[in-house]
Amino acid sequence: MLKEFREFAMRGNVVDMAVGIIIGAAFGGIVSSFVADVIMPPIGLLLGNVDFANLFLVLKEGTLSQPYASLADAKNAGAVTINYGLFLNTVVSFLIVALSVFFVVRSVNTMKREKEVPPAAPTTKECPYCLSVIPLKAVRCAHCTSELKSM
Repeated sequence: MLKEFREFAMRGNVVDMAVGIIIGAAFGGIVSSFVADVIMPPIGLLLGNVDFANLFLVLKEGTLSQPYASLADAKNAGAVTINYGLFLNTVVSFLIVALSVFFVVRSVNTMKREKEVPPAAPTTKECPYCLSVIPLKAVRCAHCTSELKSM
């Protein structure tokens, strides 16, 4: 059983899939950081110093019932919140990953496309009298014995 598992795990497609998953997870971390640390701060600045990571709605007050300055304060107080700012960050991250995957798939498909092969030159024609298929160079129809004009 161990030998069988080792053969399965060492197949090319399984190893390629594992490498793809590892690189994908690392790419996801990079994109999350890019969104949270590079893209959203300027957008928040343009919208009047909004920190998207701290946008939330309090559904139920925690042990300390006061306005919470940040999401961390609300969580520490035990408040139940809807974290729509974090959700927006996640949506932007998803859109960036989806766009990146689209460009990768598009480039792979472009590389895989083969040039269209022109159709082969015809080797047969129809007899104009009996409509039988005959060789292109024939001067007499083999079916009806009609004499054909050279084309």
